[in-house]
Amino acid sequence: QAQLVESGGGLAQSGGSLRLSCTASGTIPSDKALAWYRQAPGKQRELVAGFTNAGRPHYEDSVKGRFTISRDNDQNTMYLQMNNLKPEDAAVYYCNMPRVTGTTTFWTLTLLPWGQGTQVTVSS
Repeated sequence: QAQLVESGGGLAQSGGSLRLSCTASGTIPSDKALAWYRQAPGKQRELVAGFTNAGRPHYEDSVKGRFTISRDNDQNTMYLQMNNLKPEDAAVYYCNMPRVTGTTTFWTLTLLPWGQGTQVTVSS
C-alpha cells in the first residue's frame, strides 16, 4: 500500500505564498485520483483541491484563483502552490487518494491512512 508524506508547510504572512509537496513512497499510477485536504483546529477536515482519475484539477471555491495543484508522476509527487494566503488558510494540510467509481470521484472517501500532515500558519 502506498504511503503519502506531506511537507513544505511553515509560517507565511497574509498575502504570502507557500508550496506544499506530497510524495508517495511507491509508484502511484497517473490514473489515480489524488487530493489535498486541510483541517483547522476545531473544524472538520475538508477538501482543498485535487486531481480526478482523468487528471482534471478540481478546486474548492475558497481557494480558486489562489491555489494551484500540479503533479510530477516521475517523482511520485503532487504539489500545492498556495498564493495570496489568508489567515483562514491556516490548518494542517494532508494529501490522500479519494475513491473513484466509474467517472465519479468521491472526494470525501479516502483510500489511505492519514499521514502526519504539514502545518501551515498564516499571520495577519
